[in-house]
Amino acid sequence: MKLDPNKTTMSQNYRGSGSFATFLIIGPVCFFLGILFASFPYDFPLLWSPNPITPLHISQIETHLRFMHAAPPLISRLLHMIIAVGFLGFFTKLYRAAESNFLFDGGSLLLYLIAAGVYITNVVTPMNALAEQLEGEGGEKFAVHNGPLTGEVELTREESLRVLSASHTILAFVLVGVLVLQAGQWYAEKREREDYAAWVARGEPVEVMDSDEEQEKEEERGEGKKDV
Repeated sequence: MKLDPNKTTMSQNYRGSGSFATFLIIGPVCFFLGILFASFPYDFPLLWSPNPITPLHISQIETHLRFMHAAPPLISRLLHMIIAVGFLGFFTKLYRAAESNFLFDGGSLLLYLIAAGVYITNVVTPMNALAEQLEGEGGEKFAVHNGPLTGEVELTREESLRVLSASHTILAFVLVGVLVLQAGQWYAEKREREDYAAWVARGEPVEVMDSDEEQEKEEERGEGKKDV
């Protein structure tokens, strides 16, 4: 099939960086990064500040987390709906996906799943433990973590908050990785368009097949090998 110079060499089933599904991915990811950035003033002293953590600061963080946990159910439902919108974008781009979709969008979906797992296990659970106030004041036993290998581990107030802050940092890096892969897809498309324009400008013959033609060719090659 001859190519139109005004078109790219992408398959007809390809959903690239300019598709609406891409915005369904980038929008939720940027939204969650904004939430994590709002938590950064609370997380920074726990993880990177050289100064010792004061009981007053711990109490302020706990108050902040209690307030978030006590938010109306509508807030958590909206949050989960936005998470679902991100998954919808990935599934839309990966439906009858091209090779580029598997490379960039498949990797992005894997990172998104990791972020969802970290959110469920390392963010929701500590916040619930904080709200329930298992035992707590004055740095004594605050939360109990039942590890599959280590067994029961008792965490102090500060340790529990550090786990939550570290989880926020992991989430931020993973979500930035999603944006990097989506930006890589855009760059790959841009380079392909530039290379294609250069081929056309040099007058070199360029032919590609859409997905149906590729499948027919593969079937013909397979039948030819059987005949041999």
